[in-house]
Amino acid sequence: MNTTNKDAANTQNAAIAPVAVPTKRKPRLIIISIILLIAAMAYGYYWLTVLKNFEHTEDAYAAGNLVQLTSQVAGTVVAIHADDTDLVDAGKTLIALDNTDAKVSSTQAAAQLAQTVREVRLTFANNNSLQAMADMRSVELERAKSDLARRMAAGNSGAVSAEEIEHARNAVKQSEAALITAKEQLASNKVLTENTSIEQHPNVLRAAARLKEAMIAESRTSLPAPISGYVAKRAVQIGQRVAAGSPLLSIVPLNSLWVDANFKEVQLAKMRIGQDVILHSDVYGSDVEFHGKVVGMSAGTGSAFALLPAQNATGNWIKVVQRVPVRISLDPKELAAHPLRVGVSMQVKVDISQQQGQALNAAPAARSIPAFQTRVFEQSAQDADRRITDIIQANLASHSPKAK
Repeated sequence: MNTTNKDAANTQNAAIAPVAVPTKRKPRLIIISIILLIAAMAYGYYWLTVLKNFEHTEDAYAAGNLVQLTSQVAGTVVAIHADDTDLVDAGKTLIALDNTDAKVSSTQAAAQLAQTVREVRLTFANNNSLQAMADMRSVELERAKSDLARRMAAGNSGAVSAEEIEHARNAVKQSEAALITAKEQLASNKVLTENTSIEQHPNVLRAAARLKEAMIAESRTSLPAPISGYVAKRAVQIGQRVAAGSPLLSIVPLNSLWVDANFKEVQLAKMRIGQDVILHSDVYGSDVEFHGKVVGMSAGTGSAFALLPAQNATGNWIKVVQRVPVRISLDPKELAAHPLRVGVSMQVKVDISQQQGQALNAAPAARSIPAFQTRVFEQSAQDADRRITDIIQANLASHSPKAK
């Protein structure tokens, strides 16, 4: 019995006694600790030398111009020459409207211009005829005065009756009145032709302006692409009656995209215009790297320009970290090699070590030409000017006399 109790006691004491750590595990723990310490120091050094100089965000998207094609006149769609995803060149006709009424108005305006030129030519020609009439009336007056003088001389001898002398006096008065009338007609006609030519006469200019207006209205029944790009969001159909200003489709120039990166407000302190940017698109992954530069920062946060801005003065206010859109340009060559689409997600890394730039644009952008410009609508006005010149020249005489 005693022997059994002693064995049980020895077993219990052995269980309670601490287990000795093998001496082989201590070097391993020391090595692991040293490795972790070196890794922490390496990461700290990498953060101080590299990561500290960059600001990252994944809240970034490719953006571009969405150019809407709208009708400038009301009309019925008779032809559509492009569809979604099509690449179109600037100036290509995309949509045609019924131009029957516009053609009639243009033809009427052209006929009116031709008639006006001829009427003005007649007005200029009347100056010569009225001048000749005034000269003739002046000669008649001199002759009447001469006749009166002869009759009065003969009347003293009784050879001419008093009645005949009175008739001669009346003839002089009649000739004087006729001369005055002729001179007034000449003066009134010269008022219509002074200091101008047939081409620059107000009536001709007014008729030319009406023709130009009618021709431009006719040209607007054909809607050209204002820029080169890809067709998107076509909302027009054949036979549809469209009103002036109705959006018909959009054109996206994919060769001039940029990136809008929404950085947190705490990331903007050291961000400057002109800093280098490295970007990756979710379309191509990390294998394709884009390069760009910071070209500007928004004047306010995204929530400030929202359709329904946050009302921070309410009693249930909760602080939310705001984001500010930062515009980043892209390298055109890289964009051509790896095309992007409007709205695709981007990963952005800005090198904030470059601090020589400005936080905001210090002066308005100096551009020799407008940032956005199209000349496709100028052709209609030039065509109208050429037709006006042709009509005027066709209805002019061999020379264009000026008023004297």
